Amino acid sequence: QIVLVSGHLDSWDVGQGAMDDGGGAFISWEALSLIKDLGLRPKRTLRLVLWTGEEQGGIGAEQYYQLHKENISNFDIVMESDEGTFRPSGLGFTGNAKARDIVKEIMTLLQPINVTDVYDYADGTDIDYWMRDGVPGASLRDDLSKYFWFHHSQGDTMTVQDPNQMNLCAAVWTVVSYVIADMEEMLPR
Repeated sequence: QIVLVSGHLDSWDVGQGAMDDGGGAFISWEALSLIKDLGLRPKRTLRLVLWTGEEQGGIGAEQYYQLHKENISNFDIVMESDEGTFRPSGLGFTGNAKARDIVKEIMTLLQPINVTDVYDYADGTDIDYWMRDGVPGASLRDDLSKYFWFHHSQGDTMTVQDPNQMNLCAAVWTVVSYVIADMEEMLPR
C-alpha cells in the first residue's frame, strides 16, 4: 500500500523553476527525509515521485499512471504540491465524506503552526488520473498572493524560496503523509 507525495521538475520556458515547481519537489523530498531521520517506519510505503512533462500535457504523470494503474487499489492517497511553497494554509482534498473527516482530524495536529484548513478539491495535473479513478487526493494550499509574480518568469529562482515558509510546507506534507501511511486502515473510498 502506497502514500504518494510529489512535485514536478519541468520548468519549460524561462527562469529556473525553483518555485514552480521545484518547491513542491523539495518539500516532498524533505517529508521523506524527516520521517527517515526521526526513525519512523509507517505501516505503508511512502513513495516520492518527481514528475516530468507536466507543462507538456502531463505526459510523465500519464505514463506513471499507465504503468501502475493495475495496482490502483493499493494507492491510499496521492499528494501533489504545485502552487509554490509560500506560507501554507491547509490542504485541498478530493475524497468521500468519511475520508475528508479523517483528513480534517489529521490537520488538527498542525494547530501549533496554524495550518488546519481543508478545502474542497485537490488540484494537480499529475494526480488527476488517480483521483478520477477514486483514489483520495491532496494538494498543498498556500498564500498565492505572490505566486504569479514569479510563475513562468525569469524571476522564478531560488531567491524566491523562503526557508521558513518552505519548512512549514514540509511540516504539513510530513505530518499528513506519515499519519495516513501509519493508520490501521487505508482512507475510505
